[in-house]
Amino acid sequence: MKKIIVTATALVAAAAFTLTGCSSERGGTGTDPAAEEASGFEEGATIGVALPDKTSENWVLAGKLFTDGLEAAGFKADVQYAPASNTVAEQQNQIQAMVTGGAKVIIIGAKDGKQLSTQVEAARDAGATVIAYDRLIENTDAVDYYVAFDNFRVGELQGEALLEGLAERAGHEAPYNIELFSGSPDDANSKVFFDGAMSVLQPKIDDGTLNVVSGQTEIAQTATEGWKAENAQRRMDSLLTASYSSETLDGVLSPNDTLARAIITSVQGAGKPVPVVTGQDSEVESVKSIMEGIQYSTINKDTTLLVEQSIKMVGQLQKGDEVDVNDTESYDNGVKIVDSYLLDPVIVTKENAEEAYANVPSLLEIVKSYQ
Repeated sequence: MKKIIVTATALVAAAAFTLTGCSSERGGTGTDPAAEEASGFEEGATIGVALPDKTSENWVLAGKLFTDGLEAAGFKADVQYAPASNTVAEQQNQIQAMVTGGAKVIIIGAKDGKQLSTQVEAARDAGATVIAYDRLIENTDAVDYYVAFDNFRVGELQGEALLEGLAERAGHEAPYNIELFSGSPDDANSKVFFDGAMSVLQPKIDDGTLNVVSGQTEIAQTATEGWKAENAQRRMDSLLTASYSSETLDGVLSPNDTLARAIITSVQGAGKPVPVVTGQDSEVESVKSIMEGIQYSTINKDTTLLVEQSIKMVGQLQKGDEVDVNDTESYDNGVKIVDSYLLDPVIVTKENAEEAYANVPSLLEIVKSYQ
């Protein structure tokens, strides 16, 4: 798949162009009868967008891009955020209100993808199409499409970056002491990220190249409730106390930038050398940290691209056209294989940051300020 990086301005233009009749770059191959029988809907219809809390810069950006992009494309955008608390009740209520309000498409970045089946089934019964955005909605046949970056590949890249960083920065030969962190258990992506990373790291654990000193290698042991920084910092504090009074910590698999910074804060607070730490999302503070030689890597998942693709799919649905998908095999939500459009993630280290962010002006400016 071609990598394309666009600006927010390009998003608006691309979305508007979709509605004027641009043809699909790749034909959809989905078999969902509802999708095949779709006959379109009126211009100017309401499109619901239900997003989780604003714990990540990317979720904040997504809300703005959806609002601007959908309205530029001629739709009425109803963009809602769930609260930061651990309950999903508010998001459930928001989705139900979108159904009642007649939204023709509901795009959902799930607070908890396991607890939305009643709401998405109500959407289907009302004739709306449901697009799972970034996080898969599980245990229901009422989700029509999934649009995301290739999350297993994200994990693979994180695992590869950890190995490369260890070889570059550890200052000694293997074995290397590492610890593993994973995301929130209510986010279906957490397991996919972790599985991708472990497909790279487990063989190195098995052959003795890597040593998880704590012994905590299962996702239930490594999970970070709510993706909250304070939970990651608290666990890292405990690991350092229990396992690293005399050992050196060489590396940490972190699933995103927020947790990476919390892990680094913990290590620095303990007065220990900062290990190789991975991340994801290209958050501003982590990009700065990478350029300062502290955090080792992040993943660039351009939110603009993800929103652009989602709005393109909405335009195709409005016109009754075939919807773009490029993966019909990978994402089993427990009831069905969900037709998906997957984008390519990009690993970013200090060495390739300028190239990786060449078309992301705000981050490119940060990178160049360190040169």
